[in-house]
Amino acid sequence: MKLHSLMLAAGLAATASMGMAEKIKVGMITTLSGGGAGLGIDVRDGFLLAVKGNDDIELVIEDDQRKPEIAVQLADKMIQSEKVDVMTGIIWSNLAMAVVPAATAQGKFYVSPNAGPSALAGKGCHPNYFNVAWQNDAYHEAAGKWASENGVGKVVVMAPNYPAGKDAITGFKRFFTGEIADEVYTKLGQQDYAAEIAQIRASGADMVYYFLPGGMGISFMKQYAGSGADVQVMGPAFSFDQGILGAIGDAALGVKNTAHWSKDLDVPGNADFVAAFQAEYGRLPSVYAAQGFDTGLLLASAAAKADVADADAFRAALKEADFQSVRGEFSFGANNHPVQTIYVREVVKEGDVVTNKLLGAAAENHSDAYAADCKM
Repeated sequence: MKLHSLMLAAGLAATASMGMAEKIKVGMITTLSGGGAGLGIDVRDGFLLAVKGNDDIELVIEDDQRKPEIAVQLADKMIQSEKVDVMTGIIWSNLAMAVVPAATAQGKFYVSPNAGPSALAGKGCHPNYFNVAWQNDAYHEAAGKWASENGVGKVVVMAPNYPAGKDAITGFKRFFTGEIADEVYTKLGQQDYAAEIAQIRASGADMVYYFLPGGMGISFMKQYAGSGADVQVMGPAFSFDQGILGAIGDAALGVKNTAHWSKDLDVPGNADFVAAFQAEYGRLPSVYAAQGFDTGLLLASAAAKADVADADAFRAALKEADFQSVRGEFSFGANNHPVQTIYVREVVKEGDVVTNKLLGAAAENHSDAYAADCKM
């Protein structure tokens, strides 16, 4: 039996027994072209794998081109013309801030497979907004904790100047007990890092911690490796995930990174997911693919329990999170953001493939710092 059948059979059977005829119409707006397209493609492909063969879910997919104005136009179209019940897919926090508040204000559910800006976790939380990935600070908080516990005394922190970048540095500093040698904000989409690398080399730091997702991280790491700089590097999985490592290659070997998932994580269903994803798409899954997969499983589990037309019942079914996450234990906190374990991975080479190896937990049962500001 295929993976999606194994993991969804119980939910589909429940749906059939309850006689629910209403489909859930899901509008997925994600980045499928231009910079960062690999992230959106992985989220989409993971989601599609999770709901393959599930007749309860109808999916409409659009490309936001990583442009907030395009994302807003597509969201309006999906809500007004397509009449979607649930929205998902956005990768970038600035796009999420442009779309999510308006969507939830119009009574739609938004289930985030990636972006987790702090503004939506705290005062801007909403009962119809669920994040299946993480709050933006989480990986960075775990990295700050790991660095503090492993003798790192002085760090340069670097991230793009947009909501997720600011959350990244805030999160790292929240848990890091050493000295911040320099705090560097780059342009979103920047490709040339010569000036920043010079700052790092002159800083006297023990480590550079950076968050540069997608093509930004590829460009930085290649330039950094070629610069001769010998300051150790650490980052979140966004900068050292499977799709990124294929482009960086051996330059990333030995780098530590934080993630809530790894292909070698020994939890029920994960090995099957990895094998099924490889069989379906011919590549190893990334963190983004795992998040897309979990998002699909969550929606399928809710569809098996409640009609989306009954908003209260469907909201309760989402909150219950009755599915087997490929990251292991998973639950929603009071602000509908995950409570989960964040791990440390190391970039290694397995045969000819540069990939990640799980080292251990960095922050167990981790929840975000903004839930106390959420008053729903």
